[in-house]
Amino acid sequence: MSASQERGFEPATGDGPAIPEAAGARAAEVRTAFEGMLQIRRLTRADGADPEGVPAPWELHRPLRAVALALEAAGIPPSAVGVSGERTASGYRVCEGGAPGSVRVEWAGPPGSGAAHDEEEALTRCVTVLRRLGWTALLYRGPRRRRFIEVEPPPAARS
Repeated sequence: MSASQERGFEPATGDGPAIPEAAGARAAEVRTAFEGMLQIRRLTRADGADPEGVPAPWELHRPLRAVALALEAAGIPPSAVGVSGERTASGYRVCEGGAPGSVRVEWAGPPGSGAAHDEEEALTRCVTVLRRLGWTALLYRGPRRRRFIEVEPPPAARS
């Protein structure tokens, strides 16, 4: 049994160690977890609608995990941090949002990496992925003119 099987699968949030480039086992775990999420959507949709269209109740209770899984499954690279907390790779970073049940997605990278330059295009790709999966994802410009995404459940799921 691998170490990840012993502790369970956790999608990359961008605040963990770098994922090796040739991580075939990791790619398989991500694919399995994402297909499991879609299967949960299929099983919990009484109306038989497209399972990719609306987050399942499971996702609404764990939005950070669901959003991170969606981004990783789409092949968008996560950021990473080293052992002493320094940012070591450019990519998405998922964290708690400003409102209950919301998630914030940033494009982070080490100093001098060009992450700030790449963020608009990269975050626009993240918005596309998340909207396709039924999340409300809005791109904002925050302090120091850095962009970020605020992700919330669709309005119908909030009522």
